[in-house]
Amino acid sequence: MIRGKVRQVAALRWRTAGLLLAVLVIVALPYMITRGGAQQSLTAGELVTRSAEVEATVYRIADQTHDSESAIFHLLENDPFAHAQSIAQSAEKTVPPLLERLRALTADDASQQHLVDQLAAVENGRLALMHKAFQNYQQNDHTGADQAMSDANALFRVDDIAGMIVENARQQLEQRQERATQQSINNRLVLALTAAAQLLMLTIVVVVSERQIGRRLRAEIGEREAVQRSQLIFQAVREPIALLDNNLRTLLVNAAFSELYGVSENSHAEYLDDIGQGAWMDEVLQQRLRDVLLRDRELWDYELTQRTIDGIERHVVINARRLQQQDSDNPSLLLTVSDVTARALVEQQVKELNHQLEGKVAQITDVNRELEAFSYSVSHDLRAPLRHIAAFAQKLEHHLGGEVDDTTHHYLGVIRDASRRMAQLIDDLLVFSRLGRGALRLQGVDMQTLVEEARVLCESDAHGRHIAWDIEALPVVVGDENMLRTVWQNLLGNAVKYTGQRDVAKIHVSVRRDDTGNYVFTISDNGAGFDMRYVDKLFGVFQRLHKASEFAGNGIGLANVRRIIMRHGGQVWAEGEPGQGARFHFTLSAIEPPDAQQWLSP
Repeated sequence: MIRGKVRQVAALRWRTAGLLLAVLVIVALPYMITRGGAQQSLTAGELVTRSAEVEATVYRIADQTHDSESAIFHLLENDPFAHAQSIAQSAEKTVPPLLERLRALTADDASQQHLVDQLAAVENGRLALMHKAFQNYQQNDHTGADQAMSDANALFRVDDIAGMIVENARQQLEQRQERATQQSINNRLVLALTAAAQLLMLTIVVVVSERQIGRRLRAEIGEREAVQRSQLIFQAVREPIALLDNNLRTLLVNAAFSELYGVSENSHAEYLDDIGQGAWMDEVLQQRLRDVLLRDRELWDYELTQRTIDGIERHVVINARRLQQQDSDNPSLLLTVSDVTARALVEQQVKELNHQLEGKVAQITDVNRELEAFSYSVSHDLRAPLRHIAAFAQKLEHHLGGEVDDTTHHYLGVIRDASRRMAQLIDDLLVFSRLGRGALRLQGVDMQTLVEEARVLCESDAHGRHIAWDIEALPVVVGDENMLRTVWQNLLGNAVKYTGQRDVAKIHVSVRRDDTGNYVFTISDNGAGFDMRYVDKLFGVFQRLHKASEFAGNGIGLANVRRIIMRHGGQVWAEGEPGQGARFHFTLSAIEPPDAQQWLSP
């Protein structure tokens, strides 16, 4: 939520910057272009005016020189006119300032400056000879005056240089007029582009503004809809909820709160103490609620027993947290109530059941002690008589010596064999008892290794037999290694034992996954098989489906398998047909260690 507000603020800043840039482009760019064009136009006009002024100044210099020469010629021809002498001397006064003015006008053109320097030299020489001619005239030396004027016309030709300056000025004038015309065209083009840019920027501003207005309207509509949905959800929640101000007065309550405490859904500014006929008068609770408002400490799972408006005592759990209102500096309090009356009753029942369970556990403990005592008795008290029976049978046979007939020898053999079978039954019964009481030592178990160990052990007890083994790749499982080793030794041992009458025994070990993902291990053989009508007896203690004379055993191996698999949370079952072999299945969880290889022996 905070990130969203930060993005909105950043977007607003970027939009403001974009609008300011647009305004700057629309207002400042045309001003700068217009000002630059006007300045360029003014400069071009000044250059054109300067070119015309250069031409006029050159003509004035030439005119002043010719007027003075004309006045001197009139004086020499004795045809003076009014002010002839002053006009004859006027060129000396007016021409030098005009030359300086001409230099100033052509200061930005080196070629013109060079021509002006030539013109000044010629003018100075011609004015000097004209001055000499006027002095000779005043001394009545008309011959000398004529010679000076003739030399002035021959040596200092002002008109040629003046014509060159005028021609150069006219060429510059044409060039400057062309540049001024091109500059005017460029200015009009720039103004046209500026106008297009203004239209584009205005269009962008209008489009962006319209989009922002549309987004704002959609956001307002979405906000109103969100508020309406929130109100619907707030009222539909079955958990009582109330919003209180900083004085613990109601601002908003939902339907569940109103129904449970008898307050109107439109209730405002009603103190919490006055709600529910004293249901909220608990001083500790009110202090905790004020701490939430003042110190922003959330209230979690405060348990309280209240008598609500319906007169029923309820066990409730109260939670509260502080909220900051956007339109106010004062915080508000969100209060939620959970009715846990049913849970409290269940907890009471659980306590009672736990008490009963403790009694059962004590009983089971006593039974286990009795079983352990029985196991000890079987292990020690029953073994001693068996040993005595076997020992005295052997002593009796030795005592009789050669007087023992075949019948007596047979009877003594039966006694010894029965003693050994009884001792083996006791050992197997103790193993069966320990399998049900010992703790599981869970670890990663490589089933492939266990099968190979069991196979080697079975082959060592089946000398001279031809056994065809078909063992698939088996996984690593989690279990008690010693117990699972017992499973494989019993199942593979049975497969080898009950295929003893086959020329070639075929034993197949496979694994698959069932629908729940657990492993299903299968051991199948082509041995004697069994009748499925008696399948329930297979896994019972001392239950056998074949005669001891046909196949040795005491009928406890499969009972051990069933107990071990069940302690691992699996199942075991069998399928068979007389003379067609048997298939034994058992399941184990497919949960593997995090790294199965770390459980394997190097």
